[in-house]
Amino acid sequence: MKIAVVGATGLVGGVILKVLEERNIKIDQIIPVASESSIGKKVIFKGTEHSIIGLQHAVNKKPDIALFSAGGHVSLEWAPKFAEVGTYVIDNSSAWRMDPDKSLIVPEINANALSKDDKIIANPNCSTIQLVLVLAPLHKQYKIKRVVVSTYQSVTGSGMKAVNQMMNEREGIEHTKFYPHKIDMNCIPHCDDFKDMGYTKEEWKLVNETKKILSDNSLKLTSTCVRVPVMGGHSESVNIEFEKDYKIGDVADLLDLTLSVKVEDNIIMNLYPMPITAEGKDEVFVGRIRRDFSAKNAINLWIVSDNLRKGAATNAVQIAEYLIKNIL
Repeated sequence: MKIAVVGATGLVGGVILKVLEERNIKIDQIIPVASESSIGKKVIFKGTEHSIIGLQHAVNKKPDIALFSAGGHVSLEWAPKFAEVGTYVIDNSSAWRMDPDKSLIVPEINANALSKDDKIIANPNCSTIQLVLVLAPLHKQYKIKRVVVSTYQSVTGSGMKAVNQMMNEREGIEHTKFYPHKIDMNCIPHCDDFKDMGYTKEEWKLVNETKKILSDNSLKLTSTCVRVPVMGGHSESVNIEFEKDYKIGDVADLLDLTLSVKVEDNIIMNLYPMPITAEGKDEVFVGRIRRDFSAKNAINLWIVSDNLRKGAATNAVQIAEYLIKNIL
């Protein structure tokens, strides 16, 4: 079993390597891959040094699986080249997500859609993954009519340049800006580029990817995405309108029984999900579950998850595990 990690020197690439170490996957050869400037550098995997190689060298090695986290332009150019030599590509960029011929996979929801012909598989956006894991069982049980989601997204979702900006601001160090404004002690309602009708690319990802994963284009969703000066994970305030009535206790029980979802909801004990407590964990945490009295059959939820793990690396590795068990 040969597994390549493309973008091994990046934030998500580093976490992919860590998650691969943690999980029970038999790997005969790990192949760390990065840009030309990183070729020859070393990464540690399971206590052993491995030299980073370039993309063409990695293609020539014909890995069984390649986990991509190197940006959309790299994925568009190189994922097909890996696929041509028989490699299954799991891509963490937005390059292939809305391609009608590519599967967009959250394993707990729709891994069974994969077949041996799916050589390029899209990993959803981090904010989408934590949202759909909560929405999927609720949609099946109560039929969702409309979702309003506001996100509070960690700077780690923007990469190391964004993290460096925040930490340099915190220390009063001169720096190059990644964001158009100061991020420390601030909130920026601007995640990714602005696109159609005043919405950002991140906001459209949440809408369109959710519909594709849940296989329901009739769902009505709207979103506002905000960058906040935290490190541990993304948070989401979610308002849902159902077609059917519900009981709060039943919703909590249903979510607590959902794979990869954990309910943390005890206001007497001040227990609710937070990025600082979600960091380093693979679950999606949900709390502040309460009825919305302003609309019929509506509910409010608060959802938090480590965006570098379940929102990126862990989800990709889980797809790889499914391929190894069921297809390879």
